Amino acid sequence: GLGTLPMQDVKASIAELERCCVKLGLKGVEINDHVNGKTFDEPEFRPFWKAADQLGALVFFHQGGETLVSPRTKRYHLPNTVGNLVDRAVTFATLVSGGVMDECPDLKIVLGHGGGYTCYGIGRMDHGWKVRSEARVNITQPPSAYLRRFYYDCIVYTEPALRYLIDTVGVDRVVFGTDWPYDMALDWPVA
Repeated sequence: GLGTLPMQDVKASIAELERCCVKLGLKGVEINDHVNGKTFDEPEFRPFWKAADQLGALVFFHQGGETLVSPRTKRYHLPNTVGNLVDRAVTFATLVSGGVMDECPDLKIVLGHGGGYTCYGIGRMDHGWKVRSEARVNITQPPSAYLRRFYYDCIVYTEPALRYLIDTVGVDRVVFGTDWPYDMALDWPVA
C-alpha cells in the first residue's frame, strides 16, 4: 500500500513517510504534482527527497486537485484530460532539471498516466537543454538520459500510446494501473 503526506509541511511529511514505510510496512506514498503551485525541485523539499531516497520509498505522483490547465479553463473536463498529462511532464522536467534526480540517485518515482506528455516532449526538452544555458544549470546530461530513472503507469488509453511508452522507456519501467475508482478508470488498461 501507499500512504499520503501533508507535503505543505516538509518535516511532518518526512515523519509520516518514515512511519508509513518503517512502522506500517508500506512501500511508499502518493503525492500531488505540486504544493500550492510550488514544484518539488524547490530547495525546501530537498530534505524530503533525501529521506525518500534513503528509505527506498516509492513516490507515486497522481493529481489531487487543480492542474496547470485549471486556471485557463474548467470546461470540457480539460483540467483532468489534458491537465493531468501536463502536470506529470512538469513533474518529470522539474525533478530532472532541478537536480533532484542527481542528488538522490536511488529515488523510486512512478509518474501516473504514463508520465503524461513526458515521452512525447522529451525531444523538445533535450533540444532546450542543448541550446539554452539555463536548462543546463543543474544537470550535465540531457533530460532523456533520465527517462529510465522513473517508472510510468500504463494508463495511456490507446494501444499505440502504450507501445510508444514501452518503446521509449522500456517494458521494465512500465507498471500496471487502472485509475480506479475514478470515472476515467479503465476496465482493462493493457492492450
